Amino acid sequence: MAAAGELPAAAGARLESVRALAGLLREAQPRAMAEESTFRGLLEILTSASGEIEQACKDSHELVDLDACLLLLTECFRCLRNACVECAKNQHLLRNLGLISASVHLIKLLHGIKIKEELLLTALRCSLQFLGNIAAGNKDSQHSIWKCAFPDLFLTCLTYSDKKVVAYCCMVLFTCLDPEKVREFLDPGNLTVALRVLKVYKEQLESEWSFLIFTDRLLNSPELVQALYAKLSNQERVPLLELMMAKVSEKSPVTSEDPNVFMRHAGFLADCFQETCGAVLKLTSAAGAEDEEALVTIRLLDVLCEMTSKNRHLEHLQALPGLLETAIDTLRLTHLAGKQAVNVFTATHAVTAQEEISHPAEGFKSHLIRLIGNLCYRNKGNQDKVYELDGIPLILDNCSIDDNNPFVKQWAVFAIRNLTEQNERNQEFIAQLEHKRLADSSALESMGLEIEKRDDKLILSSARKKPS
Repeated sequence: MAAAGELPAAAGARLESVRALAGLLREAQPRAMAEESTFRGLLEILTSASGEIEQACKDSHELVDLDACLLLLTECFRCLRNACVECAKNQHLLRNLGLISASVHLIKLLHGIKIKEELLLTALRCSLQFLGNIAAGNKDSQHSIWKCAFPDLFLTCLTYSDKKVVAYCCMVLFTCLDPEKVREFLDPGNLTVALRVLKVYKEQLESEWSFLIFTDRLLNSPELVQALYAKLSNQERVPLLELMMAKVSEKSPVTSEDPNVFMRHAGFLADCFQETCGAVLKLTSAAGAEDEEALVTIRLLDVLCEMTSKNRHLEHLQALPGLLETAIDTLRLTHLAGKQAVNVFTATHAVTAQEEISHPAEGFKSHLIRLIGNLCYRNKGNQDKVYELDGIPLILDNCSIDDNNPFVKQWAVFAIRNLTEQNERNQEFIAQLEHKRLADSSALESMGLEIEKRDDKLILSSARKKPS
């Protein structure tokens, strides 16, 4: 009888044989020449192992060496994983033999059994790598995995503390996803999978696969984004908005290929911003610095600023009802709050190199002015609306350097340029303000503008170059 921890001679020989096969299948030529009988043998091992594990789970007195069983399973999965690398022939062969369903069954079976953790995790890693490889570039395999594995396998494997198991699970999920499968996430039971992927992204920021699942797949469904957002706490909404920011910031985002998707995202986020914008005033107190609803408002504004900076979608964003008014109202409230008491919205020049700003509301007023400027770009209706809402003096009042709002002066300059471009009434209004000393002439000069008097009328025009 073999000593504890040792394999019987026959089992040990079989393990070494499978291990040698795994090494052989690393090479392209042996992979291409592999025969069906070889893979039938691996299937028999998996099937036999499943039976032994099931029996051991039912009868605790059953003498089954689970450690040895797991070692053999791991090598089998290595063989299957290696066999599928850049080999469509083997992908089809293994799928037709039923190795996908057999592997998924084993993965589910292994969950929760009491064995050495490292042996279990290694087997799970290799099994998931096999599923990822057999699915790569193979639609039929992707559909087979989805049919067998969604959502149970993903719900199980995404909860492991082992980062490799989670990463390989995300790899399989990403590889299998297509627009039709994304729609299945809208089922309330399946939505949990997306929630768990988001949690993985939040807790493991280096997880590339969880990032790609959202930015390349799930964010292409406005219905799914809205369903997710409704389910999330404010704290959980922040990473979702960060993912949307990454998506919008792409040079050639997928959403740009379908304007309707982008417009629905924009409309939804604008509505969310309008609903929560008042929460940012909680940040005027030290106790409110970590208010989760206020942090969500800040992220919503960041995404809207980025969205409005994309010319191909700007007209739609400029037409969103209430967004410009909300931005102006919020700027007025935060500006007033900063004048009534000393807080994060108070303009300051006192910050030194040793006193770096780390408040979450840093730059909030700058971004509001950026949003207003974007919405007024070559849009007469919005230019006039800012005038009617008395927003021009408000923007001019933010033309001084403010350490709490980096680049606020530059954004104010940008906004005034957009407000006055081909808009004589706004030009004349600003000229009158400067004439009455209600506007900072140095700010106008920094914009390359000056006040001229023509026929008893004040005109805002481009500044003339002074001789050097």
